Amino acid sequence: MILLAVDYILIGKRLRKAREDKGITQEKLSEYLDVSNAYVSKIERGKTSLNLSTFSAICDCLGVSMSFILNGSVSSSENYMRNEITDLLSNCSPAKTALAAKIIKEICDYKE
Repeated sequence: MILLAVDYILIGKRLRKAREDKGITQEKLSEYLDVSNAYVSKIERGKTSLNLSTFSAICDCLGVSMSFILNGSVSSSENYMRNEITDLLSNCSPAKTALAAKIIKEICDYKE
């Protein structure tokens, strides 16, 4: 049996961003799903798991693919890793961003 770790906090953050980008309130989303506002809030904060049916319904309502929410980008995208790095850096302080830039520069300059 293969067990996969699921980062519900990260999934929740991506769902919240998709909802906000779409201009939908938690209340409207909860009405669409026929669940409580508290449940939607728990999903977005990563405080609860969600079943595949609910996950699919949320993604349909928000107009995003389940793959995008799980992976953070469309895997077929040419810039998949660039997008992933940008997402990671978006929550970093300026000092951490500068450190990451130095590390990336060292990697790019490395001669194999």
